Amino acid sequence: MEAKLATKAADIMSTPVFTASPNTPVEEIAAVLGRHRISSVPVVDAGEHVVGLVSEYDLLAKSGSTAAEVMSTAVISVSIDTVIADIRRMLIDQRLRHLPVLQDGRLAGIVSRRDIVALLATEWVCGVCGEPTRGEHPPGSCPKCAATGDRFTLQEQPPGP
Repeated sequence: MEAKLATKAADIMSTPVFTASPNTPVEEIAAVLGRHRISSVPVVDAGEHVVGLVSEYDLLAKSGSTAAEVMSTAVISVSIDTVIADIRRMLIDQRLRHLPVLQDGRLAGIVSRRDIVALLATEWVCGVCGEPTRGEHPPGSCPKCAATGDRFTLQEQPPGP
């Protein structure tokens, strides 16, 4: 089976997503962030619609006892079909760390800076000489044998750190 190049949010988003309800106590949110080494959780209503986001910053800078009292409500999100180049631009231009991914208005996943950085570690292997090359896209030509065209295959990265 040939590996598929990640091109859209659906290809790289993390799922399932740790979430909170508006009534979730801030202590519980802090515990989830610490335990799972994540920097935010989307706040969702009963229909899985994103109504806010609680980040580490929100927990440190705001007073309140529930997610609804400390969450940021101006949440920027993307759809499952948003292309990675647009996600990358949004993360950089808006200085965001993560973007909720929506499908039909409901939370489907989340994309973080780490997900985009992982693409930089994508490895392509020349089908002629076996030379590996890293990058989001296959190179125009092999740096070792100068092979061109569609001679590169995406090398699957092993799971884990």
